[in-house]
Amino acid sequence: MTVKILAVGDVCGTVGLDILHRRLKPFKQENDIRFCVVNGENANVVGVTPKQCDSILKAGADVVTLGNHTWTRWELQPYLDESTRVIRPANFAPQCPGRGDTVINTEFGKVWVVNLIGRYGLDSNTDNPFVVADDLFQDPPADIVLVDFHAEATSEKVAMGYFLEGRASAVWGTHTHVQTSDATVLPGGTGYITDLGMTGPIRSVIGVVPDQSIGKFLGDPPRRYEPASGPAKLEGAVFEIDTDTGRCVRAESVRLT
Repeated sequence: MTVKILAVGDVCGTVGLDILHRRLKPFKQENDIRFCVVNGENANVVGVTPKQCDSILKAGADVVTLGNHTWTRWELQPYLDESTRVIRPANFAPQCPGRGDTVINTEFGKVWVVNLIGRYGLDSNTDNPFVVADDLFQDPPADIVLVDFHAEATSEKVAMGYFLEGRASAVWGTHTHVQTSDATVLPGGTGYITDLGMTGPIRSVIGVVPDQSIGKFLGDPPRRYEPASGPAKLEGAVFEIDTDTGRCVRAESVRLT
């Protein structure tokens, strides 16, 4: 028996939340998607609130993953201690609120979701994601294992894919908001894509009003990011997993408008 699992790229702003609510559940139903993980760390453009996490779950996510903006909204910290379906990177310091992985019981068995964050190019005081992943994978609590690796460098993401090849059912990258064209199944049976892309405004610079982003590169004084408006897209990838072996048999990128 195989099941289809959907991973959705970083939800960005109100535009991203709106298209998630409009398109996610119909897409899941039309394509027999049995489990869905959504990266939600940019739902507030920078960071995410508890209310927005609840909104993402209500839209059809089974688990919400986060990233480098996890601590932007202070009110999220007690929420993370309470939630089993919203997780932050596992390689944050152990005293940080929340959890870095979770096991969800489904009708087709247990699903283990792990969230990690990269170190290259990110100003995050974190433990080595490869060492943390290796420790976590010493005793996996489920056969179906999904990993969201929130990282800047494509090289670090590709390396993590091969590092977990044969141990994870699927590994995907988030954070850069630009979908890559390399959805594949690695020889060891691990589905992989370097970046899922973004769920948010199409006419934007990774979710931000283009003029503001251009101004930043020209040297304008910093100011709060202004989310773009207009037409939206939902990007991600579908991984078809064999429930008996935990191996991926098919991987395909997705873009909805």
